[in-house]
Amino acid sequence: MSYQSIDTLQNALKDTVFAHTKDAKKAAGRALGTMVELITYYLLREWGLCDYISIERGLPEFGDDEIRHNVEFTLHPILRRMNVKQESPLTATKIMGLLSEDMVNPFSQRKNNKLLDGNNILRNSCLLAESEDLLLIANLHRNDNAIHVALQQNTPFAMVECKRVGVEEGCKKGPQTIEKAKQGAYVAQMTSALQKVWIDGQRYGLIFTGEKTTIKPYEQLLDEVIHDEKPLDKFILSIGVVSNHGNWFTSENKNKEMKVLANAYDWLLFLTDAGLAEFVTTLLLKPKPKYRVVRDAFISSYEEGKKANVFTKTKIDKKAHDALCDYFSENINAIEEWFNVISPEKHEIGSLKQALNILKDKNWR
Repeated sequence: MSYQSIDTLQNALKDTVFAHTKDAKKAAGRALGTMVELITYYLLREWGLCDYISIERGLPEFGDDEIRHNVEFTLHPILRRMNVKQESPLTATKIMGLLSEDMVNPFSQRKNNKLLDGNNILRNSCLLAESEDLLLIANLHRNDNAIHVALQQNTPFAMVECKRVGVEEGCKKGPQTIEKAKQGAYVAQMTSALQKVWIDGQRYGLIFTGEKTTIKPYEQLLDEVIHDEKPLDKFILSIGVVSNHGNWFTSENKNKEMKVLANAYDWLLFLTDAGLAEFVTTLLLKPKPKYRVVRDAFISSYEEGKKANVFTKTKIDKKAHDALCDYFSENINAIEEWFNVISPEKHEIGSLKQALNILKDKNWR
């Protein structure tokens, strides 16, 4: 499916769902960006990483913790878990009252967040409490009545950013595309203990621990860090997800923006036009009866006079959430094929899933 197909899809949303807005095409474009984030989030959930995820955390720069960058998703080591049951609404205070002392003692203050409110709106990766070193996160799992609570280490082992820039009328690509690429590249370069350096035009990895410095070809050193039984302190695997051929092009035809991102991220995934169009068509434009709750949540979030957006990675209508979980579970093999791996070259997306599983199972204590 070509770039023009995505543009046609954006125009279709512009003329229907967003016709009442001041700039309908921009509004449709922002909604497409939200869909890229949703696809990424529910892919991670289907990979079994739900309890490891935090959303919109400030990621500190390596070497200067005072500088932080918000990223869409971070994946954190889990130190302890506990499942509890309670009736809705599910507030942070109510949930923490059911937990064991070793889960709640590290925290002096509780958040006012609700995992599930009285209107059946779910907060994904609901933050119950946090300290300098720890996070307390609650989730609801598919086909499970229990509340899953995870005590996470504050420092993540991976981060995920999603990038999409719309194309304005009369332009060949979004004017902010290169700036978005540079922003993403800077964060990817500056947040991990595994640093990237260039020697004679080749990318190398550098690790400095104490008085020891290690320099090797980057992909070789990255693979060693992932598979080493001993975790590298403050190592964060950087993952970028980009979409829209008109701005980023493809793995076979990298433009400047794509090269900037590919050189900066450990893993760069390209969500194809066909994949994004399939998501929008199947779930939002022409859904089967079982997925109409997804369309309903989407439409109600953007209709004129809306009260709240209930179709985001953070807050979502519970029925729509359950339907999305079912959709990703039933179609995961096809969904994984929506992504092209830009970097590392000659790798499949299954290798990324394997790397994340290796990292999450390490002894990060």
